[in-house]
Amino acid sequence: MQISVPTEIMDRESRVALTPAGVDALVHAGNQVRIQRGAGQASGFDDAEYAAFGAELVDTAAEAWNAELVLKVKEPRPEEYDLMQSGQTLFTYLHLASSESLTDELLARKIDTIGYETVQRDDRALPLLSPMSEIAGRMVVQIGAHFLEKQQGGRGVLLGGVPGVSPGNVVIIGGGAVGTNAARVALGLGANVTVIDLNLERLRYLDETLEGRLTTLASNRRNIYDAARQADVLIGSVLIPGARTPVLVTREMVADMAPGSVALDIAVDQGGCIETIHPTSHTNPTYVEYGVVHYGVPNVPAAVPRTSTLALCNATLPYVQNLARWGVVDAIKRDRALARGVNTFRGELVYGAVAEAFGRPAASLEQLLAG
Repeated sequence: MQISVPTEIMDRESRVALTPAGVDALVHAGNQVRIQRGAGQASGFDDAEYAAFGAELVDTAAEAWNAELVLKVKEPRPEEYDLMQSGQTLFTYLHLASSESLTDELLARKIDTIGYETVQRDDRALPLLSPMSEIAGRMVVQIGAHFLEKQQGGRGVLLGGVPGVSPGNVVIIGGGAVGTNAARVALGLGANVTVIDLNLERLRYLDETLEGRLTTLASNRRNIYDAARQADVLIGSVLIPGARTPVLVTREMVADMAPGSVALDIAVDQGGCIETIHPTSHTNPTYVEYGVVHYGVPNVPAAVPRTSTLALCNATLPYVQNLARWGVVDAIKRDRALARGVNTFRGELVYGAVAEAFGRPAASLEQLLAG
């Protein structure tokens, strides 16, 4: 199979979709792998390493998009739309529920897409989302602590406090992979931590795992409002696979937060659960609304690209190998986790949560495969 990796072009997106070790595995299996020059540089992988393991180095994005299977980290940007080729398969993070325009482009150009974030095993685990969720969760608390500093526009609160002074309050909406990792880091800093989730079993798990050192609350409007009002750092980490994130923290709740507190939403690329959040960038990461510092960077793990690239590629490579070994159609038929990850196929929208977000019917992937 012809497999290609373009350089990422999102603001300061420093990750790359394939490591030299991944190239070695794919080339050894008889595939042709094309890497755009400089694609791995920010992650610490230079062109010579890729070439040494058999990759063909190409100079332009157009050459890098010329393949049966295109591997990326982030969803295509408008500058890349004209580079996509009908009938090719794109394997990347997509987050289509928050972008109807991208969805329409993929459908019009008949691009078959598999979203890292929607590949789901029978046990409901999200194996290609989890590594980045773990990294984002561990980073988000240190980011919140940074922007809580007075010089960054924050309240000037030290999350861990000191003897004789109360620690800061970290409130986490959503107790999944991001929320769990964020809670661990916040507790490690000495903060008061509250996790809010709908799933009581998840709250029990967190209470037991973290030895009762945090407060757990069932998710409802009153609990969210009361907790947000007391938060120094408010973290949105709600996930419904492939779907637009529901708004749980309303504009009115944000308006009642203390001036200089910090709101961060890791699900901003799915719309975010904080009503006042919108995507920002690593170059311009924050803005202030109602006196609250908002952080809406959608690619947080790009700040630590070496770790993030290795973690991501450890998870994605087995699926890439299966796509190459069996071909896209047979791989989807054989692997139910991959099949669940398909968002668009043969010009049809097949992922139910994305179709629901736009009020459209979802086509049957099974019928399309049979046809």
